[in-house]
Parts: sequence; structure tokens; C-alpha cells
Amino acid sequence: MKAARRDRQAGNLPEVLLLQQLRKRPGGFKFRYQFPCHPYRLDFACLSVRLAIEIDGEVHARGDQPLRDERRDLFLADHGFATLRIPARDVLRDMDSVVAAIVGACRERGPLHQPLAGPPPRSGEE
Repeated sequence: MKAARRDRQAGNLPEVLLLQQLRKRPGGFKFRYQFPCHPYRLDFACLSVRLAIEIDGEVHARGDQPLRDERRDLFLADHGFATLRIPARDVLRDMDSVVAAIVGACRERGPLHQPLAGPPPRSGEE
């Protein structure tokens, strides 16, 4: 919990810039920043559609990091989350396209719960 708070306060530039855009609730979706999903922490999460958004810097292509990312994605999938990985350079180069891709991924997942169509029928009504 304290680590998430520290990271929220000291976030890296691509995450901070994306956070500014996601706080505007694009597409009507609400996003959480540095959301804890034990034992991991998601860069961003849209809980209404169970989408994890990870901003990957260059380190994610080195050493054993790709394998670690794959294990993390499998863990999240087992817990109902799809993972959208976005290169940090894309956030810095074309924010509009990144936000559009995130909103598109949210729409593809659709709402997990259908909105109520109104009150249930009364006894004897259909």
C-alpha cells in the first residue's frame, strides 16, 4: 500500500502524462492508477471491464523481463483481467492514439454487467 502511494507520487513521465488523460474518463471509463492486485501492482486498471494497462519501458525487452511479464499476464488472466501492454515511447509520441487504443480495448471487453432495464416485474406480471 505504501509502495503504491510512493509510486503514485513519483510516477515516471509516460505514466504521469497518461494519467492526466485517463483522469478525464475517456469513453466514460474510470481508470485506477497503481492499482494493487496482489502480488502485483497494475500501472492502470479499468475495473468495470477488468482491463490492466501496463506501460512498458525498454527494460521490458531485456533479460528475463519478457518471461516475467508473461507470467504476470497469465496470473492476471486467471483473475479475470486482460492485459494491454503499451510501449512508453508510444505514450510520449502519440498520446491520442494510445488513449484511443485503451478506450477501444475497454469497449471490446464490454461491460461485465448489463445495466438494469428497470425494476423487476411485479408478482403475476411478465
